[in-house]
Amino acid sequence: MKVMTSRIPQFIGAGLVGLGLSFGLSGAAQADHHGMKADIVDTAVEAGQFETLVAAVKAANLVETLKGEGPFTVFAPTDEAFAALPEGTVDDLLKPENRDTLTAVLTYHVVPGKVMAEDAMGADSVTTVQGQDISITTMDGQVMVNDATVIQPDIEASNGVIHVIDGVLMPE
Repeated sequence: MKVMTSRIPQFIGAGLVGLGLSFGLSGAAQADHHGMKADIVDTAVEAGQFETLVAAVKAANLVETLKGEGPFTVFAPTDEAFAALPEGTVDDLLKPENRDTLTAVLTYHVVPGKVMAEDAMGADSVTTVQGQDISITTMDGQVMVNDATVIQPDIEASNGVIHVIDGVLMPE
């Protein structure tokens, strides 16, 4: 069994919620005037299909963290993935009194370091910023992260990479 591990960064307390994520499926977003790649948060915002994820990142005060130097690998659920959760789940997670739970869910979608799809496919699992492992399997040309399918891999950002997934990962 190959397991990718990384040291869990000391920045977790800064929170991932302030992210404002939305990812473009056409590839990495470009910063306005500089021809440079945008960071993970700005890339997500520009995509327009991660409004729920971005709202959650903001609610968890994780925006500045995810705009940080990184590198980070983010498994980013689409708005449709959040909509598929049981009714009321997202609303409950976004309540101020549930910030710790929300932060745990969001940091379970982040891996320290830049893990491209090809590298991830060679591993059985990776350790998240939240501290638990997520499994990675490949079947019939599809890459699965726990029970979610990667629907768009390798969207590069200035401080890491985003892999779009069709489900929300929930820590144990």
